[in-house]
Amino acid sequence: MSRLGRVTDRGVGRVLRARAMGWLRVLRADLWTLRPDPLPPSTWLRWLPHGLVCLAAFGVTVGGTGDMSDNGHLSPSLAFLVACGQGGAMVLGLWRPVPAWWLSLGAFVVGAVAVRGRLGFDPDTYTWPWTAAGLIAELFVLLLLALRVPTRAAIAALAVTALLTYTLEGLRGAERYDTTGVLALSLSTVVVIVGTALRGRREARAELVEQTTLTAEERTRRTLLEERSRIARELHDVVAHHMSVISIQAQVAPHLVENPPDELKENLAGIRQNALEALTELRRVLGVLRSEHPEPGESADPGDTTGAHTPQPTLDRLDALVENTRAAGREVLTEINGERRPLPPGVELSAYRIVQEALSNALRHAPGARITVRLTYEPDGLEVEIVNGRPTAPPPPSTGAGHGLLGMRERVAMLGGTMTAHPWHWDGFKVTAFLPDTPPADAPGTGPTTDRVTDGITDRTTDREGRTP
Repeated sequence: MSRLGRVTDRGVGRVLRARAMGWLRVLRADLWTLRPDPLPPSTWLRWLPHGLVCLAAFGVTVGGTGDMSDNGHLSPSLAFLVACGQGGAMVLGLWRPVPAWWLSLGAFVVGAVAVRGRLGFDPDTYTWPWTAAGLIAELFVLLLLALRVPTRAAIAALAVTALLTYTLEGLRGAERYDTTGVLALSLSTVVVIVGTALRGRREARAELVEQTTLTAEERTRRTLLEERSRIARELHDVVAHHMSVISIQAQVAPHLVENPPDELKENLAGIRQNALEALTELRRVLGVLRSEHPEPGESADPGDTTGAHTPQPTLDRLDALVENTRAAGREVLTEINGERRPLPPGVELSAYRIVQEALSNALRHAPGARITVRLTYEPDGLEVEIVNGRPTAPPPPSTGAGHGLLGMRERVAMLGGTMTAHPWHWDGFKVTAFLPDTPPADAPGTGPTTDRVTDGITDRTTDREGRTP
């Protein structure tokens, strides 16, 4: 048992010694370094803090020189040298706080020892060991040090300053601090506490700004994913309709041919079976998309078939959409140019949603403004243009997330089209989108470039306050 106790004691001692040596190495790295650590410039007046410190350093140099030469009876050259060390430490602290602190302590020790040698061990008419100029310089340097170094380093610097002060006062046999020592220790403690608190506040604000930025990015990304999920739910109905038509046609086709061959029946049966399997998979996908954030009228249960399901809108319902806007007391003009023709369901759905979102934005952000909806049928696609004029009243505060243009951009990018959204004449706003009949081969969602969303859209897309959504 005694051997075990000795082994345990030795092990604990080694651990304590290792920890003590580790702390000493950390403090040595904090306080015995020449690494630059410049004071952050002010954003209001960039060089104002630097100028004030330099002015204070000049006053410390002049005042310290006169004090130590007149009252301390030092030679002018030595007094000027010590005072320059104290004032120079203040200026050096703007860029290298740790070397500046050592310089300030060194000047303090040299000045105190020199004054003691000139006045003897009973200087009744002179404040010792700290002079007024030396104390001001030390307080400035400690403040600059506490603003930039870790708290442990600032406390260690304060402890070393207090130890040197006590050691110098002990030269005359003092058992405790005299008036200058108590004052120096008290003010230094206050300065270190204030500097450490300001440093912590600055770091907390920097972390808050970083977290706010990350939160805004995450919110934008979440909105983007929700908008893509909504588009996927809408396109599901379009694809499901086509798959249903294929299944029905494959089932009816053998009855339209007299004595169809067995190979034809087998192929058509295979087509119908594949279409039914695709419909089943589409229902599962729709259940996943609707399970987390179901839309109004949708069921969150993938197996629930009682929810309200309505066909996705097309441009045939544009007149009803415009009439609803007019019923809200707004003047809406509709123009259709070119020969109207059926378009792919995805194009018509996207065009309808773009018009719907643009009308909602105009109602929300441009009270009383006249709105023009213009559809132009081009040989290779459809151009959608929504323009609102100058509002007649200030818009009410918006409670939305401000991502209405994001959904438009996603729909246009999905089809490989182009879009611009920008302010128009006299405080108006204009949204223009071109939707091709057939998406190009490199359009987002048609190949390996699925995640590429913009392609010339983001740089030209801004919201009503001139910001990119």
